[in-house]
Amino acid sequence: MSITGKKFPNITVTAINESGRTIQLNVLDEAIINKKKVLLFWYPKDFTFVCPTELHAFQKALNEFDKRNTIVIGASCDTAEVHYAWLNVPKDKGGIKGVTYNILADSNRNLASALGILDGVEVSSVDNVDVKIISGDNVSYRATFLIDEDGVVFHEGVNHMPLGRNVDDFLRLIDAYTHVQQYGEVCPANWVEGKEAMIANSSGVAEYLSKH
Repeated sequence: MSITGKKFPNITVTAINESGRTIQLNVLDEAIINKKKVLLFWYPKDFTFVCPTELHAFQKALNEFDKRNTIVIGASCDTAEVHYAWLNVPKDKGGIKGVTYNILADSNRNLASALGILDGVEVSSVDNVDVKIISGDNVSYRATFLIDEDGVVFHEGVNHMPLGRNVDDFLRLIDAYTHVQQYGEVCPANWVEGKEAMIANSSGVAEYLSKH
């Protein structure tokens, strides 16, 4: 079930920070208390293949997210100890050494379950009791959530396991949503920063389409 347009779940999760210290982190609080946008991206497993390319890609773009008042948080269902081990493996050995943003360790899967992003998990009713049936690996898909300063989700997307994300598109979505917040205009198809936006009424769309 989509949570776009709704408050992000108020669930505190164990995480690991840059220093390797285990902390408790609530994504909703990160947005509301700090008055920042949050990009939360989930990946299936530590010590895998597509995953480290994504973690390094988000790290490389960290300054661009910071310019946009946006916190980046990674997440998987691995434990904090496994995260720490991976953080100590050099990049040229397949590790994520050098990643500095917090990474959730949702090993009890409370948050991933609430978001409905676990692989192969179905809920069936048996004698009027909901039963969770696991047919996959019980790890998260490549799900991404963009959350505004009030804790409301303004974008969510889910990739299947083999498909890595394009970090630049999340920067574009943050730019677009910030434009909407600041100017009250809507952003048409293929909008990027600096391009013309649109007034959300019949004359506004007619004017825009007449020029494009």
